[in-house]
Amino acid sequence: MSQKVNVFLPMRAGSNRVLKKNTRAFSGLSGGLCRIKIEQLLKCKNLDRIIVSTDDQTVVKICSEFCSAKIQIVPRPQALASSIASTDDLIRHVPEIMPKGHILWTHVTSPFITSDIYDELISEYFKRISNFDSLMTVTKLQKFIWNDDAPICYDREVEKWPRTQTIAPLWEINSGAFLASKDVYIKNHDRIGDKPFLFELDQLVSFDIDWPTDFKVAEALYAAQQRYEADTVNEKNADIPKTKVSFG
Repeated sequence: MSQKVNVFLPMRAGSNRVLKKNTRAFSGLSGGLCRIKIEQLLKCKNLDRIIVSTDDQTVVKICSEFCSAKIQIVPRPQALASSIASTDDLIRHVPEIMPKGHILWTHVTSPFITSDIYDELISEYFKRISNFDSLMTVTKLQKFIWNDDAPICYDREVEKWPRTQTIAPLWEINSGAFLASKDVYIKNHDRIGDKPFLFELDQLVSFDIDWPTDFKVAEALYAAQQRYEADTVNEKNADIPKTKVSFG
């Protein structure tokens, strides 16, 4: 089986909740989330091409500054660039513009999914491909979850307030990444197959920017991460021991 992986990276111009969220300055960085994600993807070991689907000329300008043959801009049809366009319609469009092979669909709004994590999930996908037909990133929910009437992940007839670590986990699709072959898109009209492998990400790594508050929180987390990494390098160079703090 071919192990060629191409990225589908959607970035439309309109954003109703966070104005220009893909390209506005993020934590002081010009080019914002678009620049961060392109840099992360270019550092990945196992990616062939990065197909950017956009109707935003600012995105085009930022991508062109990388001068990379791996990046290919594909104009987004206007019908798929509006806020009322459905994800299902975009999914049906993807195999029309993507090369043969496997498609990694990801978003710039997940700035904490780094190149190392992409490399890891791609490696895991090919290890599992004999038993699974696709991969998607998820976050574990192991909490007291109810519908309108009753709990859905534990039985109050057995134990009214069980320890959360004993509750059967549920898995939230965090939309960080989806990985499937182009054939799956054509056959299923979906970005996952009939039996996806659930690749777990922790809550920080899977943090998705959807609302103005999310943007502000992510900026603060990103700035803290950058300071920690800079301090680690400086202290390593100075040969000074440091307590490690994990950002995922």
